Amino acid sequence: MRMARTVHLSLEQAHCEYDVVTHPHSSSSLETARVAGIPAERVAKSVILDDHHGHYLMAVLPASRHLDLSKVRGSGEWQITRESTLAHLFNDCERGAVPALGESYGMKMIIDPLLTRQDDIYLEAGNHNNLVHLSVDQYLKMVPHAEVCEVSYS
Repeated sequence: MRMARTVHLSLEQAHCEYDVVTHPHSSSSLETARVAGIPAERVAKSVILDDHHGHYLMAVLPASRHLDLSKVRGSGEWQITRESTLAHLFNDCERGAVPALGESYGMKMIIDPLLTRQDDIYLEAGNHNNLVHLSVDQYLKMVPHAEVCEVSYS
């Protein structure tokens, strides 16, 4: 699988220009950056949060950074969603390979501005061997309702 079906359909519907970068199997976004030879600040890491009431939020930040939950605004108390729940939310993806396309999967998104300041970024394609490479402008076309706010620390 080069990419998850939802990712492919989202790219096609947004008429995005992109390419797929194949890399050795990796199990984290930071490792993906390393094995693919890409600066970690250009690899988009997705962290899924829930509010204990069935609402989900995707925080997207550079692979080189950590999520600061205290900076996540909105209703309720957000917590990191259990890995077992992610399989249900991203059923066309390999476990742990969550694409930074929350809107395509029906959830709200927040994006750290460190990513939006890059010229181009890399997203998980829904598996552990491929990344979708596209300009930040093309990416933002795919997530038009995402809020850009600082949510990370180094």
